[in-house]
Amino acid sequence: MPDLPLSPATRLVAGGRPAHQPGASLNAPVELTSTYVAGAPVNYARVDNPTWRAFEDVLGELEGGSALAYASGMAAISAALALAPVGAVVVAPHHAYNGTGALLAELAEQGVVQVRRVDIADTDEVLAALDGAALLWTESPTNPMLEIADLPTLFAAARERGVVSVCDNTFSTPLLQRPLELGADVVVHSVTKFLSGHSDVLLGAAVTADDGLRERLHTHRTLRGAIPGPMETWLALRGLRTLHLRLERSCANAAVLAERLREHPAVERVRYPGTGAIVAIEPVGGRAAAERVEQVVRVWTPATSLGGVESLLERRRRHPAEPPTVPEQLVRLSVGVEDVEDLWRDLDRALSD
Repeated sequence: MPDLPLSPATRLVAGGRPAHQPGASLNAPVELTSTYVAGAPVNYARVDNPTWRAFEDVLGELEGGSALAYASGMAAISAALALAPVGAVVVAPHHAYNGTGALLAELAEQGVVQVRRVDIADTDEVLAALDGAALLWTESPTNPMLEIADLPTLFAAARERGVVSVCDNTFSTPLLQRPLELGADVVVHSVTKFLSGHSDVLLGAAVTADDGLRERLHTHRTLRGAIPGPMETWLALRGLRTLHLRLERSCANAAVLAERLREHPAVERVRYPGTGAIVAIEPVGGRAAAERVEQVVRVWTPATSLGGVESLLERRRRHPAEPPTVPEQLVRLSVGVEDVEDLWRDLDRALSD
């Protein structure tokens, strides 16, 4: 990477590439090996891989820290939650990715941690819950309710109390929000989503600017075998190259749709934080109306996950692990890069059917 003040878009394209030498490959290679010749710091591929490093270099530059790739978003989440000592208190939002919620519930049931659930948008409530805690878990916007937290205030308070703060930045990506700069200790991503962007890879990542935390996260990955495949990592790196283009289009589409949906007679409520590519709606008519939307759409795809080039939607309460405070009729929209008028016509027809 040139030692220049490059924009994030340029870093996405230029980072993680081999040195510019005559005859050198333009792209980082896929290193398919399980072991290395002895005599170097790394002798086994569960510890490190050049393909991982190429991806990690780009994401680390974007987030302002040092990145580690994991086998999945859940693997990265598990590693970050393991930073809390056994028996410690973890403060976490009522509404968050349901995999995170399910893992916290299991850890609490096993006595590994104690969990204090909070309204992450209520700063005073979160600050009060931090007393005696070891780890603060944040999402902003939250999944799927799209609540916004005062992250700088929460991270500063956590640091004052010696509480490790973690932010799941999957929805925003480092192009819209850089939690380490806001004071977070660790950032996690489901790389499966916006970062890779094509719904063809399972991958996760954790990023930190703290050398001690990075070593603990790396040890967790190595000893628990939560390592990504080189091919999956290479595909994620290839997807990352176009993140700025994809996200710009998806965000623009989401803003147009959110504005129109607010005026739609068949929509009771629109949740949209004013940025990003995720919108949530509550159709008039409750659960039956939401399920009808899923059945009628043709351009949109009824499916879980998010952040791909294609537009997806789903009624979130169809998942048993979703909190009961999520409305039965809430439909989460992951807005893709298609023509916005095609997306609107399809959605309008489904709502009006």
